[in-house]
Amino acid sequence: MAKVERPLSPHLQIYRPQITSVLSILHRITGVALGVGLLLVSWWLIAAAAGEEYFTFVNGLMGSWFGRIVLFGFSWALFYHFCNGIRHLFWDIGKGFDKADVARSGQIVIAASVVLTLIAWIGAYA
Repeated sequence: MAKVERPLSPHLQIYRPQITSVLSILHRITGVALGVGLLLVSWWLIAAAAGEEYFTFVNGLMGSWFGRIVLFGFSWALFYHFCNGIRHLFWDIGKGFDKADVARSGQIVIAASVVLTLIAWIGAYA
């Protein structure tokens, strides 16, 4: 019996990225980032409870240029995940499934997360 060659299933190298797939993957990534970020926030709170010397050390790390980049990314992930969660709530009630609505709501989520992050950081340093 001759072996029948079956077609391979399509995979990521065949599909062109679409806003829905990119935002879905980004939602999962930001969820993981929030978990890691909450560990950092917990570390900061534990350091505050542990004493002034240890808190000064941890606070110095969080206030360094690298720590601020991490905190900025954490805050953007928080706002993105929040805004995209609201988008999913609308989907849960059956709203916004047209192609145009999906693309527009995705763009709104990106814009809102960036604007909210900038407002939070500008407000923190005002």
